[in-house]
Amino acid sequence: MGGGYIERDESDLQDILDATGAPLFLVLDGVQDPHNLGACLRTADGAGVDAVIAPRNRAVGMTETVSRISCGAAENVPFIQVTNIVRTLKELQKNGVWTVGTADGAESSSLYDVDFKGPMALVMGAEGAGLRRLTQETCDLVVQIPMQGKVDCLNVSVATGVCLYEALRQRQSAASS
Repeated sequence: MGGGYIERDESDLQDILDATGAPLFLVLDGVQDPHNLGACLRTADGAGVDAVIAPRNRAVGMTETVSRISCGAAENVPFIQVTNIVRTLKELQKNGVWTVGTADGAESSSLYDVDFKGPMALVMGAEGAGLRRLTQETCDLVVQIPMQGKVDCLNVSVATGVCLYEALRQRQSAASS
């Protein structure tokens, strides 16, 4: 595909881990809408994410639509498609990366109770279905975004923005202290 997108694979993940002291990863578990993926990439770029990780199957990959919606982020943020999300999460954990999943209405901690300052992978679920069961069980912690209104969930790209910018806020605060 044109436009500067560079094909990445699982082998690139270790290079990113080696090059970054406290990486921030965004893991998308089965996002299928190219507009949502493009918006997630754009937000990931803005929040300083080191790589976006998604499954190779049952998820949207890099397309012209994704690239266009990302407004250039597809060319800046490594997008790594993996064969198995659970195996990748376990590999990240072995490398000291804390994995935090999100689930609507989960009996869990609030997003705002999590310390995002260290090596971190934020794991977001697919449209409608959310995180798959094994993915959720593999996460070190599952959190929810506090909701005040009548709707019980946010669109995945909006939820990603809320979560990533909380991580960015904490990381910037730690860096300035």
